[in-house]
Amino acid sequence: MARTEPVYVAGAYEHPTREAPDTSTMQLHAEVAAGALRDAGLPKDAVDGYCTAGVPEYSYAKTPLVMADYLGLDVAFADSTEFGGSSYLAHVGHAANAIRNGVCDVVLVTLAGRPRSRSQDTGTGVREMITVQDSFERIYGEMGVTNYAMAARRHMHEYGTTSEQLAAIREAASYHAQYNEHALYRDPVTVEDVLESRPIADPLHLLDCCVISDGGGAVVVVSEDVREELDRECVSVLGYGEAIGGTRAGRVDVTESAARLSGERAFADAGVSRDEIDYVSLYDSFTITVLMALEDLGFCEKGEGGSFVEGDTLKAPDGELPFNTDGGGLSSNHPGNRGGMTKIIEAVRQLRGEANDEVQVEDATLALAHGTGGRISTRHGCGTLILGREDR
Repeated sequence: MARTEPVYVAGAYEHPTREAPDTSTMQLHAEVAAGALRDAGLPKDAVDGYCTAGVPEYSYAKTPLVMADYLGLDVAFADSTEFGGSSYLAHVGHAANAIRNGVCDVVLVTLAGRPRSRSQDTGTGVREMITVQDSFERIYGEMGVTNYAMAARRHMHEYGTTSEQLAAIREAASYHAQYNEHALYRDPVTVEDVLESRPIADPLHLLDCCVISDGGGAVVVVSEDVREELDRECVSVLGYGEAIGGTRAGRVDVTESAARLSGERAFADAGVSRDEIDYVSLYDSFTITVLMALEDLGFCEKGEGGSFVEGDTLKAPDGELPFNTDGGGLSSNHPGNRGGMTKIIEAVRQLRGEANDEVQVEDATLALAHGTGGRISTRHGCGTLILGREDR
């Protein structure tokens, strides 16, 4: 098959729960799978490809085996790429390639997790030392939030970025969340509210950090032949890029992420330009994650992210570059401590015209969904998807 054969996201579903104390992770996977297939109008036995990652109760290496068996799937293609929160963007990109290569026609991608019910803190928990790098980093107190705080502090030192500018990102996310009935935190917050929340790791405050939530989501990726049989508006997968960032033996610049490369590859693959993008879903584990992604994806120059996000730039529907109109991980949902799936789902909603009315971007035809998984100041993976409205 030609590399340019159309591939589509036909189904998307986000679990409405944010706390599921009496539901297993595997059951959440099953429920989001059923929701996405129902949204696409496809039966389970149409699925011939499956992707998932990071089911915490089971070995990561065996995740697709465990879950495909539980879901009763018979697949010719499976992917367990583990990029942390950006895994699911990678799965969609890999699924598109598998479909274009004739391996399969219907790929189900699922995410689920229960960190809230399991009393798991995002970015502040102590983990077992497993890798060689852990022996040199975690013994000094390195953890998720301190890692991102280091990037934020360095960005401030290099470019004059301020806490007020980071807070503007949370303010925009919370503005959107008030219109999402399922958002964990619906109350809008101001820049001052963010600055007055307690410090977690200097310079990051509590409201600079994402929520901790249970739940999950799923998408269904299909070939053109399958799409022609569906009575459902679909979204085109136009481009994908991925990249891994590391310390480069100490030559790391903690103000730059692998988004610079994943974004370049996605835009080249899609054949569109940045000024054509109507909406962005950006991974928002912390406010600094968003600011660096905007720079590294090329929406503003390096060092100008702070001034770019000031004002109403990120607010829908009329901002220059509306982002995370569901409230994002900062206000709505960060299921399983992995926010990449919800970024895809909200981008699909925007392109279908199915976002909440108050934040629906008028005539949205191109959207970018981006994930950052891992730890931005050491090693991390980025995945960038460019999606288009079917009739564009």
